[in-house]
Amino acid sequence: MKKFFMFLAAVAVLAISASVTSAQAQDNQAAATEQVAAAQPNAADLLKGSGEEVPLHQAIKTKFIEGGAGFMSLIILCLVIGLALAIERILYLSFSKTNVKQLLSKIESALDEGGIEKAKEVCRNTRGPVASIFYQGLLRYDQGIDTVEKTIVSYGSVQMSLMENNLSWISLFIAIAPSLGFLGTVIGMVAAFDAIQSAGDISPNIVAGGMKIALITTVAGLIVAMILQVFYNYILSRIDSLSIDMEDSSISLIDILTKYSKKNK
Repeated sequence: MKKFFMFLAAVAVLAISASVTSAQAQDNQAAATEQVAAAQPNAADLLKGSGEEVPLHQAIKTKFIEGGAGFMSLIILCLVIGLALAIERILYLSFSKTNVKQLLSKIESALDEGGIEKAKEVCRNTRGPVASIFYQGLLRYDQGIDTVEKTIVSYGSVQMSLMENNLSWISLFIAIAPSLGFLGTVIGMVAAFDAIQSAGDISPNIVAGGMKIALITTVAGLIVAMILQVFYNYILSRIDSLSIDMEDSSISLIDILTKYSKKNK
């Protein structure tokens, strides 16, 4: 349930941002189209030396319109959903971080004060996959240290699967975004050749204009893929860090339980 609410929060933030941008784009779409079609000399003057620069958001809106609403919307959708999943994973992994040394110290003190039941209570009151693994191991302490070790290894794999949840979807959007861009480019090139065929002449303006519009979708797809790839690699690094903590702390827990078992024989 906690993961669901974190995912909803991430989607809500991105959806609000996307809706605001979409509303601004709709308000300025007609004006941007008129500026591109009817005020071409003014745009050229801005680029050549009038001293004024086109705002970044206005340039992005113009490129979005030029690239075609269909494919550009799909690429933006990949970005929004991919970022929502990435933010959800980052929040989940952030909440999963545990001070392992402090937890082991509490467990060792609890074993000395109240035995296994007291140590279980410490694990129940601590969040994170490390505490969950420790709790599962302590539940089977009466079956022997070997059983505890096997339980820790098995439940560690379960926790790793939970931490890697939704990563396959993020990698899917990383692959789909540039593919959509390439598909939009191919379709745009076909449209450019249709325009050349209709004109009956290979005009440089027709070829260059068609190729520029077609390549915009490829650029957008590659940018989206690179953004999601950065988040994906960051998430993998956090998972690796947590897995190292789980392995090291599990060895320490086995040592603590071994000492406790010898002390109580």
